[in-house]
Formats: sequence, structure tokens, C-alpha cells
Amino acid sequence: MTSFQKTAEAAAASAATDRQKAMGLLAKASRAELQAAWDALGDKPTVQPVRGPETGLVMVRGRIGGGGAPFNLGEATVSRASIRLEDGTVGHGQALGTDGAKARLAAIFDALFQRPDSKAAVETLLGAIATRVAEEDAATARQTAATRVDFFTMVRGED
Repeated sequence: MTSFQKTAEAAAASAATDRQKAMGLLAKASRAELQAAWDALGDKPTVQPVRGPETGLVMVRGRIGGGGAPFNLGEATVSRASIRLEDGTVGHGQALGTDGAKARLAAIFDALFQRPDSKAAVETLLGAIATRVAEEDAATARQTAATRVDFFTMVRGED
């Protein structure tokens, strides 16, 4: 394998990882965030539906202790959508719950993320979403820490 092929494979893997992170943040976005970003978009592309939006159930699996045997935890409602832009770029969006419009907007921004001319605008949106998610996680951690109880054992002087 030539060094050019290795470089190309590394670039493709990096792009796939970036897209996975972007899709994860889009799934965590609120519908209001996505709608505001869509409304603020100057040059809106023509969007054709490929699939959905449709709502269904997925089985959520867990592991005891994070590494034990897997077990079925229960079902979660999810919505998904796939779209195609006029240049042929296909985007996919998923979201927990029944909000098909949110899944469709996430699919649009996924497709825009793949295009070099609109990637910067989507990265700005993703930065705002990441900041909000980090703030919410920090607030949850502070609330959890406030209820933490530290247990200790006192040693008796006789032993």
C-alpha cells in the first residue's frame, strides 16, 4: 500500500469521525435551535425527501457495570428522516421522540455539513449545540454532587 493510499484512508476515516460527531450533536439539538439556524440560512438549498420523517421504536440495550452481559433495557421512540439536496448530497437525521420535523432538519444540516461551501455555517451551529449540552451536563453534575454522601469508617483507638 502506498503512502498516498494510507493518507487517503486516514482522511476518509477522519471525515467519517467528524460526521459521526456532527450527527450526534444534531440529534441532541432542540427543534428550536435547528429551526432558528434554518431560518437564518441565507441561501436555502432545494431539499427532496428520500425517506420519512417516520417514527418507530428501537430496543435499548444495556450492560451491567458497563462491561457485563448485555440485556434488553426497553424500547425508545425515535424519529428518522433522510433527504437529498439538489447536488445529490444525502443527509440523515435521527432524534429521540416523535418530532419528525426535528429529524428532517437534522438530516438537512447533516447534508449541509458534507458540502464544503456550507460546512462552516453548520460548524457554528454545532459549536452552539455543544456549548449548551456541556452547560446542561455541568448543571446536572452540580445537582448530583449536592446530594452526594461521603461515608467513612472511624477507627477506634483500641485496635
